Parts: sequence; C-alpha cells; structure tokens
Amino acid sequence: MVAPTMGAEDLFMTESKTRVSYLMSRLEASSSAGVRRAVEYAEDADLDGIGLGDHVSFRVGAGADGLVGAASVLAASDRLRAVVGVYLLPLRHPVLVARQITDISTLAPGRLVLGVGIGGEDPHEFEICGVDPRTRGRRMDECLQVLRALLPGEPVDFDGEFFRLENASIRPGLAAPVPILIGGRSDAAIRRAGQLGDGWFGIWVSSSRYAQAIEQMAHAASEAGREQVSWHNALNVWCGVGSDRTDARGYVASAMEQFYKVPYERFEKWSPAGSPEQIAEFLAPYVDAGCHTFNVIACGESLEAEITAVGEIRKRLR
Repeated sequence: MVAPTMGAEDLFMTESKTRVSYLMSRLEASSSAGVRRAVEYAEDADLDGIGLGDHVSFRVGAGADGLVGAASVLAASDRLRAVVGVYLLPLRHPVLVARQITDISTLAPGRLVLGVGIGGEDPHEFEICGVDPRTRGRRMDECLQVLRALLPGEPVDFDGEFFRLENASIRPGLAAPVPILIGGRSDAAIRRAGQLGDGWFGIWVSSSRYAQAIEQMAHAASEAGREQVSWHNALNVWCGVGSDRTDARGYVASAMEQFYKVPYERFEKWSPAGSPEQIAEFLAPYVDAGCHTFNVIACGESLEAEITAVGEIRKRLR
C-alpha cells in the first residue's frame, strides 16, 4: 500500500503550533532496545518527535550518524517525527545523502526534519574525512544546491568547485517534502538559510538574537528572489531538568563539560536548568521570535525523567 503524498502546504500548515522533541544523547538510546524505550517514553509524554545529533568522529572518535538514527526512530514509531540537528552535510557526498533522505521519506512520509550545519568545532573530524575545514562553507553551498536539485527525482547536471555530476538522478523522488533547516550562528549561516534553506536551526542564542536572525534570513531570501517560503525554524537547547535547580544545573553542567571540554558557565545563559515550568518560561520568548520546533537536549536523573520533563515543557509551551 502506498502512503498518500503530502503536499508542502499540508506539511507546513500546522507550523504555528510549537513542536517539542527530545534530543537523544544517552547511551541507552544507542541500542535497538534503547531506541524503542525512548520512543515509548516520548509517545507516552505526547512529544512531537525525537531529535538526533550527528558527528562522524568528534574529539576522541565520539559520534553517531544522524540519518541512521532518524531511520531507527521512524521505524520504531508510526507517529513521531525525527528532527536531525544538525547533520554535518559537508562531510558527505550529496548524491549519497539524497538517496538516504529519499529512502527515509518513503519509510515515513512527512516525518523527517533535516537540520544541516558546517560543524568545525573539531577540525580533525573534517581532516580524517578528507575535507579541508577551510572550505566547509563553500562545500556546504554546493551540497545544498545538488541536494535540492536531486530530491525531486529529476536528472541533474552540476559543475562546481567540489562536485561534478552528469545526468545524476535519485528515483523515485521524495514521497513527501523534507524541510532542510540551516544551522549555525554566523551571519553567513543565516544568509545561507535564506538563500538555500527552509528555515534556520539556532543554538546558543538569546531570544532577541533569534528574532534578529529570522529577519536576516527573510531579507536574504528576498534578495535571492525567494518570496513564497513556508519557513520552519528550530532551536537546539541544552537544559538541566529536575525539581531542584541545583541538581538540575549539576546534570547539564556535567554533560556539557564532558562533551565540549569547556566550562558550563560559557553556555549557561543559553542553557537553562530547573523545573519544566522554569524552562518553558525561558523558552516562551523564542516562540514569539519565530521558533516552531525545539530540540530539547535534556539532562536529568534518567532517560525516563528527562523525557517526562520535556513532555511537561511541551504542555506549558502549547
């Protein structure tokens, strides 16, 4: 049985509602049993989706492929979205990524949101993949152009700095639209979102800066002749969850310092800790600024406690 094709207007029609996903970061979610457990908790908490990060080999080799993770989540649930934030697109060949996205779209039409970014926190990650870190912005632009050209299923010719294609095609075309959100805090990333994306995927910004970025993106889109875009904007946000703010702060501080190898204080003003009510209050101005989806990287006592807290955050935001 073929699933009905969802038009772009259907996919974006409900984006006025705030969507909240739990971004999986715990080791329990790396196994098939862990994925099923996270999906069960997320469905019980009435979440909109599960978020997935992406790294090939971060710092000392850590990472997980965001699209592989998305496929596992979507196969385990008939309802949840998979929100990838953000996929290091310049590390991959866009033809291969187009095939992955098309296959996932066939598996779960309308349930994949793809955030992409240039990364760069660990230049060695690029080097071992054979990519010069200094070229990652230009390479991203070409990847996006090739990806967008291939996804409808038509033949593509392309002659760029990094990729040369003749009569390339990925068939069938998408079963349903997949919004491609551009991550990054720089002005260049925000311009890229306006020129080549369906929205912006922010992280570590204030709500006022978020609103400013959305305006910059819209301006860049207008300059590029893109007047009718159904925007879908998102935010990755680390937070500590717990009934006691001190404990909650300890959870998120420990997790972020272990991952980024820098003091939590450098991120604290963008990474709240406390009860679901306090975190929802922190996030509410981002909704007013134009954010449609929150990928909440919750750090708490357990996987179940984290997802339950994110469910409470969602209820308060909606």
